[in-house]
Amino acid sequence: MDVISSSIKTYNIWFEISGVEVGQHLYWQIGGLQIHAQVLITSWVVIAILLVSVNIAVRNPQTIPTDGQNLFEYILEFIRDLSKTQIGDEYGPWIPFIGTMFLFIFVSNWSGALLPWKIIELPHGELAAPTNDINTTVALALLTSVAYFYAGLSKKGLSYFEKYIKPTPILLPINILEDFTKPLSLSFRLFGNILADELVVVVLVSLVPLVIPIPVMLLGLFTSGIQALIFATLAAAYIGESMEGHH
Repeated sequence: MDVISSSIKTYNIWFEISGVEVGQHLYWQIGGLQIHAQVLITSWVVIAILLVSVNIAVRNPQTIPTDGQNLFEYILEFIRDLSKTQIGDEYGPWIPFIGTMFLFIFVSNWSGALLPWKIIELPHGELAAPTNDINTTVALALLTSVAYFYAGLSKKGLSYFEKYIKPTPILLPINILEDFTKPLSLSFRLFGNILADELVVVVLVSLVPLVIPIPVMLLGLFTSGIQALIFATLAAAYIGESMEGHH
């Protein structure tokens, strides 16, 4: 009963998180659904940037690669190495998922520092990086949870759930709660870092508009890339853990 009540409380926390707002936001009312328009707009921009960039760089592969082709080949090799290191020999099918997570988060984070979202006026609220919104980071974290559950169940079947009573059944409540804390830590780490970085830049620009913000923005680009790497690495590690059954 303690485990059930704890799980119910955790689900209630997720529902409360989905209602968290920082500032005002623009919503679209479609039927009975209230759509968070700011996140959709900026997410579509990020997806468009990725699709256009890939199409331009690799639509005509060359025997002697161009600079753009070299860049994307390096990124693919990097993602493949990351996936192999964290997941193991069965990493192949998971490269698209890990790569999508890494590239979407990376470009989203950088868009917050490089694109002038603030100059686009909205009826309510203002545009910002997709990962600057808790709904985006929670959605990415939940997708990661679904992925590692799928990985474990597809390889081990129902015997996957034996992990909850290993090495001893006494750890059952802790092992169950671990699966709830993973998406919580993933989502809040990414959201908190990106939000804090953008707030620091905004404050410094308002106080010292000419000198100080530039090194802070450069540091923000670096930390944004690191956050994307951390998220992708942890996602791959969780998938590898569920398939191998080790902690």
